Amino acid sequence: MPSIYAALDLGTNNCRLLIARPLRDTGRTDSFRVVEAFSRIVRLGEGLTNTGALSEAAMARTLVALKICSEKMARRGVTMARAVATEACRRAANGPEFLHEVKASTGIGFDIITTAEEARLALSGCGPLLEPQHEQAVVFDIGGGSTEVMWARLHRDRRPEVLDWISLPFGVVNLTERHGAGHIDSGSYGAMIDEVAAHLAPFEARHGLNAAMRAGKVQVLGTSGTVTTLAGVLLGLPRYERRHVDGCWLEFPAVIEQSRRLAGMPVSDRAKHPCIGEERADLVVAGCAILEALHRFWPAPRLRVADRGVREGVLLEMMRGRS
Repeated sequence: MPSIYAALDLGTNNCRLLIARPLRDTGRTDSFRVVEAFSRIVRLGEGLTNTGALSEAAMARTLVALKICSEKMARRGVTMARAVATEACRRAANGPEFLHEVKASTGIGFDIITTAEEARLALSGCGPLLEPQHEQAVVFDIGGGSTEVMWARLHRDRRPEVLDWISLPFGVVNLTERHGAGHIDSGSYGAMIDEVAAHLAPFEARHGLNAAMRAGKVQVLGTSGTVTTLAGVLLGLPRYERRHVDGCWLEFPAVIEQSRRLAGMPVSDRAKHPCIGEERADLVVAGCAILEALHRFWPAPRLRVADRGVREGVLLEMMRGRS
């Protein structure tokens, strides 16, 4: 009976579960077949910036989603699992207490991982989308409460290595709470971009990636709800479909143009788009602002989109025996 693995990623905005079994061809970099996937927006970090703690409503929403995850894992006969919690639980005074309650209610034990491990896992999960003809890559993961930016290189066996990384204290939830809806006419959209860019400047100054990128040596790869949502919009999908989005290439200038169009819309209009919806309508502009700040330093002609990240990294490392 083959082993069945589960990876659970609890972030500031999303709860994501992936259940998979390994393929026999273990030489592949993405050597597993998905059995079941589950994702729900829970906004665990809602209000955290102001209170320093997880709210009762946010914890209740999250617990409902995690009970569903527990049931799915039991039904699929999962034999090995790892659950990781990121920025919201790192920052919240009551984060460990909440995860203790989760363990008691669902049987799921979480590791609160560092930003360094989060960056490494995200890169591991996205690694199969890095192209060997590029010497280096800038990989970013826009989360709900933080954004990880990695400078990486690809080894001959196609496994990526983090050369350096930075964790920005901005994600779509806390940046929206700080600046509001980010409408372009109010100036708040530009203020978000400038704030994020100020935190990115030392990283660029340290490594000079802009020059390497202009020489064609650096690929840019993005993973997050922001980039996958923008991909769905730009591809004109009638509804979001991972098979069309994961691994697709977008013209980066077109991404920035679309970001500004979204920032110019009322929230109600954004909510009508089938690839955005009501759950993301108020948050997507903050993600666009982070993306535009990244583009300010690293204006690659094209952006590759990954609908994969930390949970895929967790799975791969379990299957390789690292966890």
